[in-house]
Amino acid sequence: MGDLQDEVHRQSLETPQAFWSHQADHLHWHKKPSSILTRTTKKLKSGVEHPHWSWFDGGEISTCFNCVDRHVLSGNGHQPAIFYDSPVTKTKRTITYAQLLDEVEVTAGALREEGVKKGDVVLVYMPMIPAALMGILAINRLGAIHAVVFGGFAATSLAHRIEASKPVAILTASCGIDGAKPPMGYKSFIEEAIEISSHKPSRTIVWQRDQLRWSPLDRAAGERDWFKMVSSCRARSVRADCVPVGSNDSIYIIYTSGTTGAPKGVTRDAGGHAVGLHLSISYLFGIHGPGNVIFTASDIGWVVGHSYIIYAPLITGAATVLFEGKPIGTPDSSTFWRIVQEYRVTSLFTAPTALRAIKRDDPENKALKSVGDRGGLKSLRGLFLAGERSEPSIITMYQELVQKYGSPGAMVIDNWWSSESGSPISGISLNPYAGKDRHILNRDYKPLRVKPGSAGKPMPGFDVRVVDDNGNELSRNRMGNIVMAFPLAPTGFTTLWNDDERFYKSYLKRFNGRWIDTGDAGMIDSDGYISIMSRSDDLINTAGHRLSTGSIEQAITSHPLVAEASVVGIPDALKGQLPFAFITLSVPDHPTSAVPDAKVSDEVQRQVRKQIGGIASLGGIIQGKGMIPKTRSGKTLRRVLRELVENAVHGEYEKQVQYPATIEDVSVIQVARAKVREYFDQRGGSHKAIEARAKL
Repeated sequence: MGDLQDEVHRQSLETPQAFWSHQADHLHWHKKPSSILTRTTKKLKSGVEHPHWSWFDGGEISTCFNCVDRHVLSGNGHQPAIFYDSPVTKTKRTITYAQLLDEVEVTAGALREEGVKKGDVVLVYMPMIPAALMGILAINRLGAIHAVVFGGFAATSLAHRIEASKPVAILTASCGIDGAKPPMGYKSFIEEAIEISSHKPSRTIVWQRDQLRWSPLDRAAGERDWFKMVSSCRARSVRADCVPVGSNDSIYIIYTSGTTGAPKGVTRDAGGHAVGLHLSISYLFGIHGPGNVIFTASDIGWVVGHSYIIYAPLITGAATVLFEGKPIGTPDSSTFWRIVQEYRVTSLFTAPTALRAIKRDDPENKALKSVGDRGGLKSLRGLFLAGERSEPSIITMYQELVQKYGSPGAMVIDNWWSSESGSPISGISLNPYAGKDRHILNRDYKPLRVKPGSAGKPMPGFDVRVVDDNGNELSRNRMGNIVMAFPLAPTGFTTLWNDDERFYKSYLKRFNGRWIDTGDAGMIDSDGYISIMSRSDDLINTAGHRLSTGSIEQAITSHPLVAEASVVGIPDALKGQLPFAFITLSVPDHPTSAVPDAKVSDEVQRQVRKQIGGIASLGGIIQGKGMIPKTRSGKTLRRVLRELVENAVHGEYEKQVQYPATIEDVSVIQVARAKVREYFDQRGGSHKAIEARAKL
C-alpha cells in the first residue's frame, strides 16, 4: 500500500459518492442531500454541449450556522473565533464565538430591515477589520450572496463589478490602511463607481473608522452609518435567524483578475463550499477545532483570505488571525513571528512574496531566530505557501528554520490552487487521517516528504493531468499543460456568474470540453508530485525549445545573493526569444546600477547553465529594487515586464503597457521602465527582433 495521502486521494476519485457523503455528515444540514454527486450534460444557447456536475443536490444548508451557531450550541461559545491584530492602528481584540454570534445576529437583523433578503447580492468592499467578517456572515445568515471586491480597488474596476453582480447594497468602511501609508478614503471610490455604473445599489452601509471619517453621509443617496444602524437594532432586540439555501445556490462571487475584458465572476455553491473547506483545513493544514489557530496573511478580498481567514477556520471551530498590516514595515520584518508567538499559531499561510520581502530586509533571519530562541515558534506545525510558485531556495531555507524552532516535525508546504478551485488543488497533507476519520489526530504520522520546487500531490477530489496542446495526455516527467478531469472537488466552481458561455470559452473550449484548463504549465513526476512551472502564456520559445520561466527563476534564486527573480522572453533576431531576467539582490544596500557587475552576472549565468543547460542562457539581466510588479495577492506580473522589454527592443521606451486592476503598486511599473531604459542605454545594441514593428 502507498502512503495514506495517496490512498485518500484514490478513494476520493474512485468512490466519490461514499467519500464525500462521509465528509458531508460532519456538518449541520437543514435538509440532508438526496444525492451526493450528479453528472449531467449542459447545453448552451450556442448549441455547444459539455459535461456538467453538481454536489449534494436536494440539500439545504446555512454556512453561517455551521461557522457560528453550532459551535455556541455545542458549548464552545467561550472559545476564541477571531484574533484581530492591527499594527497599523495599534489595535488588538479577541472575539469569542458567543460574541461573534451576537454581533452577526444583530447585523443580519439590521440588513434585513434595509431590505436585504434571500437570493439578493450584497457587494463587500472592506478593509481587514472585524466588521468585514461580521458583515459577510450576516449576509450569509439571510441567505443572500456576497460579491467580494478588494478594498482599495479603483472606481472603474469597482463599477465593473457593480454592473456585473447588481448588488442591492454595498457594505464598506470609511477608509482602508495599506501598511505604513496614510489612510485611504473609500468614499470617493464608492461614490464615483456608483455614478459610473448603470446599476445603482439602494444602500451604501458605512463602517466609520477613527483614522478617516466618511463625511458627510448622504442619506438621500442611501448612505447609512453601520454602527448606528446596528445599535438601533440592538436596542430594539432586532435579530435574524439563519436562512438555509439550496446546496447549489451561490454563497459568494469573487472576480478573477485580467488585463482586458469584463471581470469573470467565479461563483461558489453553498453545499460543496462548506463540505470541501471543512475537510481541507483539517486534512491539509492540520487545523481541527478549538485550540488550533491559523494565521492566513492574505486579504478577505482574495480567495485565499476568503477561504482560510473567514470560512474554513470558523467552520471547524478554530481561531483565525485577522491581520491588518504587512510582513515588513508594520513595524518591521519581525511582525509575522511576533504574531505566531503571541497567538500560539498552529499554521501560518502566506505568499512567497512575503517571505522574500522578509528575507530582503533581514537576510540573516535575525528576527525569526530571536523569537525562536525564546521558544516563541514552538506552536507552529506548518508554514504554507501559495499564490505563486515557491523557488526551492526559499523552501529549503525556511524548512531548516521551522525544523529548528517550530513544533517537532514542522514543515514548509507549497500548495497550488486558484480562485476557480476554491481550495488547494495540491499540497502535502499534515493530517491525511481526516480523509477517513476526522477524530483521529495522529501526531505520529509522518507526512510525505517535501520536494522543494514542487507543489505536492493532488488533494481529494482533484484529478490532475498533463496534456499536450492537442489535449493528449503526456507521460510522467514531461512538461505540458496542466488540466483537470471532471468533476472538480466540491469547492470548485461549476460556472461563472450569469455567464455559462464564457465559462465554456475560458476553461473548456481549448481542449474541446475534454478537460478543464487551468492555464498553468508544468509536469507530474514519477512519484506523482506536481510542479507548476509557469502560466501557459509565460513559456519562452528559444530556437524551438519551450522553456519554463519558473525553472529558470528557480536556478537564478539558488544563487545566495539573489532574493527574487522574474524571467520573461525578450525578442531575439536569431532564436526568436531569449530568457531575460529581472533580479533583486538580498543585500542591505542594493546597487543602483541597472546592470549587475560582471561577477554576479557570470555566477547567475553559471547557475542557469548548470541547472538547466546552455539553451536557457540568459539574454540579459537587469537588477534593481522595487521593480518587479505584483498583484495584491502576490502573483508576479511577468506580462508587464515582458511588454516593457519588447517595447524597448523596438525603441518604444515610453509606450504604455497593460496591467490588471489587481496590481499592488502601479508606480513599480515606472521603476521597471526606468531600469529597462538604463539597461538598454548601455546594452541595447545586443538585442534585435526578427522583424521591426510597424509604426502606426
